[in-house]
Amino acid sequence: MEKQNIPDNRIVLTLDAGGTNFVFSAIREAREIVEPETFPSHGDNLDLCLKTIIKGFESVRKKLPGEAAAISFAFPGPADYVNGIIGDLANLPSFRGGVALGDMLKDHFGIPVYINNDGDLFAYGEAIYGMLPEINRLLKDAGSNKVYRNLIGITLGTGFGCGLVRNSEPVIGDNGAAAEIWLVRNPLRENSFAEESISKRALLREYAAAGGTLSADMTPFDVYLVAKGSKPGNREAAYQSFKTFGTAIGIILSDVVNLMDACVVIGGGLANAWDLFVPAMLEQMRGSIRNFDGKSLPRALPKVYNLENAAEVPLFTGGEITRVKVPFSERTVAYDPMKRVGVGLSRLGTNTAVALGAYAFALKAGH
Repeated sequence: MEKQNIPDNRIVLTLDAGGTNFVFSAIREAREIVEPETFPSHGDNLDLCLKTIIKGFESVRKKLPGEAAAISFAFPGPADYVNGIIGDLANLPSFRGGVALGDMLKDHFGIPVYINNDGDLFAYGEAIYGMLPEINRLLKDAGSNKVYRNLIGITLGTGFGCGLVRNSEPVIGDNGAAAEIWLVRNPLRENSFAEESISKRALLREYAAAGGTLSADMTPFDVYLVAKGSKPGNREAAYQSFKTFGTAIGIILSDVVNLMDACVVIGGGLANAWDLFVPAMLEQMRGSIRNFDGKSLPRALPKVYNLENAAEVPLFTGGEITRVKVPFSERTVAYDPMKRVGVGLSRLGTNTAVALGAYAFALKAGH
């Protein structure tokens, strides 16, 4: 899938909604066109929070070179995203009971409003402007006629997020709750959910469990520095915490890849520790399982390639191209029997991918 050709220069207002601050901006032709405006979120005061959201979009709108065509942004869940209603939020407690945020903004600004999950928009942004276009360019340059149209996006940070893109469309779900990967069964901790092994808090807990000493202000980045030998601490415990982290990701991603048959893009702050968790992740995704008769089967049906490893990229793009004869004819056609997917880091940066996903979603919905 090549980069989407924008048929006009419509402007979309965007919002990066955090528990502490709201950052407002505007995008046209896949580029930010104003200096972002930042305001405190006032998450414990609903009236002030909602007035801040209106104020932020108003402030950005005054800077625009033309009229805005839509508002589109990610907002924390739980939510009825399709209808723009935000539910009970942990980091914005004043939203308890449900708030019709979408309709409020439509009434005030008189333009369409689209609210989505950040994991969905991350995956969509990478599918339209980041990972998928790059993969397909690499395949084309290698002489392959293979084209990827599906993508699995996961984010690693405070929590474990996910978004799915199928045939260039985000998979939202009938309840706006598709790809809630954080809640799948934890493969390493009985009767627990995945995020308890794949999150910032999980890394710190694993470091302590492996024998490391946690200080009150210790962060996962500190654990990373310990593992790299750049900071004092229990290096073996730090290394083990990232290995456990990668093992859990690999087991879960194997299942998702088998269901979606798609490449994977990884973002979020903890993705920066790629070198420490990916070996264990790939070990699981490239591993095997057995049936009751002891026969070994691949853990993930497609072969899995690390797109951050320059030596693996040509193996991924090259495939196993051969030619087969057309029955009752002298003609031959190209045949590539290798089922394969690539796994790599965000090409856009997580925040940019989310913003561009929101932008692309609004433009597509407005056609």
